[in-house]
Formats: sequence, structure tokens, C-alpha cells
Amino acid sequence: MKTITDIYCPGCGAPAQFDIKGQTYLCSYCGGKVGIREALRGKQGFREIRIGKMKDSLARFRLYVSSCNSCGANVVFEEGDAISTCDFCGKSMVRIKYLDTDGLPENIIPFSLTEQEAAGCLMEWCEKNKRKPEAKKLKQLIPELKGFYLPYDLVRGPVHMNVWRLDGGKKFDCEGFINDEFVNRSEQLDNLLLDSMEPFDRESMVDFDFAYVGGHRVKVSDITDEELKTRISGEAREAYIPWVRKKLETNAVDVSADASDAVRYPVLLPVYYIRKGNLMAAVNGQTGKVSVRAEKESHYYFLPWWFKAIIATLAFCEIMLGAFILFKMEPMTALFLTGILGFFFIVVNLCLYSDTAKNKFSVESGRKYFTSGDQTFRRERGGLVRNEKILKRKISQPSFFSKIGDKRIPVEMYFTTPLRILRLAVLSLIVTFLPVIFALLINGFNFSMLDLGGSAVWFCIAVPVMPVLVLKFGIVELHDNPWIYYRLPDGRKKRYRNNGEKIKIKINRELLINILMVLFVPPVSLGVWFGIISFCVMVYLTAGFG
Repeated sequence: MKTITDIYCPGCGAPAQFDIKGQTYLCSYCGGKVGIREALRGKQGFREIRIGKMKDSLARFRLYVSSCNSCGANVVFEEGDAISTCDFCGKSMVRIKYLDTDGLPENIIPFSLTEQEAAGCLMEWCEKNKRKPEAKKLKQLIPELKGFYLPYDLVRGPVHMNVWRLDGGKKFDCEGFINDEFVNRSEQLDNLLLDSMEPFDRESMVDFDFAYVGGHRVKVSDITDEELKTRISGEAREAYIPWVRKKLETNAVDVSADASDAVRYPVLLPVYYIRKGNLMAAVNGQTGKVSVRAEKESHYYFLPWWFKAIIATLAFCEIMLGAFILFKMEPMTALFLTGILGFFFIVVNLCLYSDTAKNKFSVESGRKYFTSGDQTFRRERGGLVRNEKILKRKISQPSFFSKIGDKRIPVEMYFTTPLRILRLAVLSLIVTFLPVIFALLINGFNFSMLDLGGSAVWFCIAVPVMPVLVLKFGIVELHDNPWIYYRLPDGRKKRYRNNGEKIKIKINRELLINILMVLFVPPVSLGVWFGIISFCVMVYLTAGFG
């Protein structure tokens, strides 16, 4: 069956797949292209045809809407149904009007599990999780499990993103693609609970007909279009954050996502749902996957960044002290060395954890969600059997974009590559041993004459300072200025170098004036000359001439 979100080539009619790098739908048969806006206009016309068919189908059924006067949920039911309480908040409900077909879905995944089979899946979860308090209570509530067709939008299309590291600040342009994802359109239901029982198998989706909803309640969408767009962009953001963290090599990232160019279709999905106070559970009406929300909230404690640095330093000092004592070192000597190393380590840790300097002490609450795992069911010969394949959400590999010349083109970015790390390490060693290098130059590389004690002051400054400089400036520099590669027309990969990457020192009047001021205008000049003379003395002593 064709997926309703598929885009088709206007030339040959074959399916067109979205090309993230080209930012267009590309025909897999003849190579024809369909623009994003053109695809949206084409699908809008298709939806108008589908709405006309639904109105014809509605004439064969008498359906009503019952509205909850407490939580506002609208539920569709057949003429003979009597609903006395709201299944989402427990309050009384009243019939209000005939159903408005403009809000109805265009496709549906029919129920595959009966109510008894869904209850069996939930009971199986309870048996496997006997120690959880939720399992004990759910056993008593299983008879209250009811089936609903819940409103979703099937979404497929491009995702425009800006990503950046919180400790750097430079934003990167990124493009992704939502590949047939379902987004819940219900306000009263717990969105995370419903996400936990996904995914659905899209191959079972069929054109909507009112015959499918017979004997089942239908939840009507009750969020605005703008709220839905925000929810779609939010779910796309959450889907791509793990990839962004891996690519930018840190958890301290932020992502802004915009999925407004995606194609959307309202659909109905089968769900068995139960709620009693704060206890909620859902069973996927197609696959049998169970999700349960914890009845009580869990509290998460966020510590200040500096406190984490202190804890890490204390742990390091404890390990080092234990190691020194283990190797029969004198206790006072062990304490002295541990103190020196601890001072050095606290500087490094404060530097490391300051990447999350926005984190202050706080306590946040949230609920855990339990599932029955990735194993699902399918119907075969009238009974349920375990599905051999594991249903997984499809996340298209995103791509970075950069402006090269006057064009915005897809690129590959590399941050902390082995070569760049090696260069940074070599530079750090050169700075750390700078007096030694100069000393060797003036004594003719006579290593026997070297006196490292002459550079003791330099080492005392450089050893604790260099890790800070490397972590706070070197690594950040690598992430703010990645190596950028793009593809040539012949397919070869070429590195892009702009003029800003090459440091060119131009001798001009302004530069000369600044140099002269630093060297000859007090009080800055006094500190500069003191440093120069001190460095020269260290080099002389280190060379063995002292």
C-alpha cells in the first residue's frame, strides 16, 4: 500500500525521496525534482478529495460528540452508546452536537488486539514487574481498560535546525528529515506515555471509513494547529539531540528545530487506555506494546558546577592518597604530594565543569515510564503471535550546511580529529618547555649542560595553567572552527579554507604604535620588560651557564 505521505514525481509518477543535501524531493526513477512548497500544495489538493469521500461515508452513520465539562475532552460515539463518565479525568459527560467532519482523520490503523488480548498484555507486564507498586494496582484496574482511537498527525518532511554548544556559542546550520512519524494531537493525555508505547507499523494503515470506529470511542483532536506545530518541532528536536551531542562531542548542547515544511495528515491510531488518579497505562492496540507511567513523581537533584568539581577532586585525592600509602610512602609525604596534586586537579576540574556554569542547585520532578520492551505482536490465523521483526523509528541522517561563496551547500564538519588534537598537544608541550627549547638553542643542544632547575618558576606557572588554556581556549577553538569539507562536482572531497583561517600580520602604523606603547609606556611596559628579562634569565640558567 502506498504511504499517504509519499511524494510522487509529476513526470513519471514514481515515488520521490527527500534529499537532505539537495533540500528537494528527488525521483528515484527519472531523476525529476519536486520542491518542498510544491509538495505541500499537491498534498493539500489530495486532502480536499479525501474530505469529500469522508462526508459521503458519514451519511451512513449517526455519530455524536460527548464533551467533558471538566477537562474538555471530546469523544465520538455511536447513537446507541451511553457515556456517563469521562475516561480521561473521571467526570461526567454530556452530548453536545453532531460530529463536524472537518476535524476527522483521513487514514486509520485498525485495532489488531481485542480488549481481552490487550488486557492479557497488560497482565503479562504486571506479572513481570510484581515488585512495582503500579503493577499491583493495575491488576485490580485491568477490567476498566477501554479502547480508543486517538487523534494523531502522520508527519513527513524536512526539519530545519540550528545547533550549538553551550560552552562555545557558535551556531551551526543543520538539516534533517522526519520519516513518517506519528505525533499525538490530544491535550489531556500524557504525551510521553503515548510515545513510550510506539512505534506503530505503518504498513497496516488504510483509508479512513466510519465502519472502523464501530464499537470504539474516538478521541477528537483538541489542540490548535500552532500547538501541534510546536509539538512536532519539539519531538523532532528530541529525536536529533542524541546525534547532535555525539557530533559536537558534548552533552552541553542546544537545538532549535522547525518542521513547518513537513507534510501532515490527521490519522487515528488504536490505543487501549486506563487512568485512575495519577496512575496511567496504555496498550498499543496494534502491536500490544505496554507503557505505564509511575504513580509517584521522582525527584532529580542538579548540583552546582563548582560543587561537582570539588567532589571529583576529593575523589581523586582519596585515590591518590590510598595509592601512595599502598606503596609504603611516609604519611606526611603522601599528604604533601596529594595536596599538590589536588591543587592542580581542582584547577583542571573547575575548568572542565565550568562548561555547565548555567547549572545551579535545583530540584526537579518528573515521572518514570515503564514499557514491555521492543517485542511486539501480530495477528496470524486468528491468534496473536510474537513479531519476529523489531519495529523501530526511522531517523534520517542529518547534514550540516555552510555558506561557501554565495551558495549554501551541504558540508561535512570535523572537530577534534586526531591530527588537530596532536597539533594542540605539541603546541602545549612547546609552551610548557619553551625556556628549555631556547636553552638548547644557545648551548648548541648540549643536553648534559641543561639545568631544569633554572626553569622551575616557569614550570610552576605553566603546568597548572596549560591544561586550563587547552581546555578553555584550545578545545573550544576546535569546536568553534571545525574543518569543513565539501564535495566537488566529480565527487571528490575538498577542504574549505576561508581567508579568516590564515593569520596574516600586516605591519602598519597602528600595529607599530601598539607595540611601542606596550614596550615603552608605563606601567604596562614595566611588567612586560620584567617578564622578558625574567624569561631570559631562566633560559640562561637552564642552558647551564649559571
